[in-house]
Amino acid sequence: MARIRIPSTIVIIFVTVQTGFLLFMYARYSSFMPQSEEKPSQVHILILSSWRSGSSFVGQLFSQHPSVFYLMEPAWHVWVTMYQNSAKVLHMAVRDLVRSVFLCDMSVFDAYMPWKRNLSDLFQWAASRALCSAPACDSFQRTDITTELACKTLCGRYPFSKVEEACKTYSHVVIKEVRFFDLKVLYPLLIDPSLNLKIIHLVRDPRAVVKSREQSVKALARDNGIVLSTNGTKVEDSKYKVMQEVCRSHVQIYETATLKPPNFLKDRYLMVRFEDLVRDPLSEISEMYKFADLSLTPRLKSWIYNITHGQGPGKKKEAFKITSRDAVSVSQAWRNVLSFQKVKKIQEVCKGAINILGYQLVDSEKEQRDLTLDLVLPRRQNQFSWSSFNSKH
Repeated sequence: MARIRIPSTIVIIFVTVQTGFLLFMYARYSSFMPQSEEKPSQVHILILSSWRSGSSFVGQLFSQHPSVFYLMEPAWHVWVTMYQNSAKVLHMAVRDLVRSVFLCDMSVFDAYMPWKRNLSDLFQWAASRALCSAPACDSFQRTDITTELACKTLCGRYPFSKVEEACKTYSHVVIKEVRFFDLKVLYPLLIDPSLNLKIIHLVRDPRAVVKSREQSVKALARDNGIVLSTNGTKVEDSKYKVMQEVCRSHVQIYETATLKPPNFLKDRYLMVRFEDLVRDPLSEISEMYKFADLSLTPRLKSWIYNITHGQGPGKKKEAFKITSRDAVSVSQAWRNVLSFQKVKKIQEVCKGAINILGYQLVDSEKEQRDLTLDLVLPRRQNQFSWSSFNSKH
């Protein structure tokens, strides 16, 4: 595949001009939009997270729902095509692609896949149950629980046009994305009258994230380079520079959404901690579904129980797969696997995120290894969500 290099100077100028225009439109929209304007018929959900935070699992919780059209990290195509730019420069292109996908306009991929395409040319397409069932593929029903292996075997050769065709038939469009580092970049989507956007912000204990990232060093090297602006050079995050940026972004997103947030974020932001999710899956998932205007079906309840009550933490080769695992063991595995020296370094670069997101620091190896010591602090009422606020607030 030929790589397309767009000079950073041109991209930056373009970003600056468009940002100015969007700010103008935002001011105009905020002043004149009628409060009674009807929302679009579809609900749009962005699962906003970072690599190795359990976001693929959360994505599947939505993907397997019969009312959801789901795509996993479509912005991968942007980063692969323009990999010599920084994450900040690529924010605009990622946002524009996400907006088009929410509107079921898949022509946006023409810039990144300019050839005759099948479903299988779309990144992680088989993670989408909607692309494995009618009308995208005739092999499965919407109510089926699909697997990537079965979908790849039976549905890969269907034409790419089926993506847009299928998207338009669902009440909910859900995207999981790990390539946003600033909530304010999403403001134009949140005020866009053609969208009905809600954001689920998924976080995980940074120490557990590092343990998981160590299983996927090579797979993350190119993304690391984009995060650190290395002009196309792949990077191994041995000094936790990427983790520092990831932690900083979670703090920025959380504080932007909770400390004097704009009115248009009301009822449209939900913080979810991976650790809470695996400890009480049905309760947490029910809360996410309620936030997204979805209902939990009996078949989904059974599947969720099975997927979170497997044996052991999963194998290294399954790092990017959704398999049946002991989810609580997965969330605590870092305490036995990482050395205390590594944990101290991670706590140093991510101390702010660990404190703000509700995790407990450890001061010794004894504390780290003592699994009776709970390092996930109780969630304070309304700390992580606007979804429980009503108009009286």
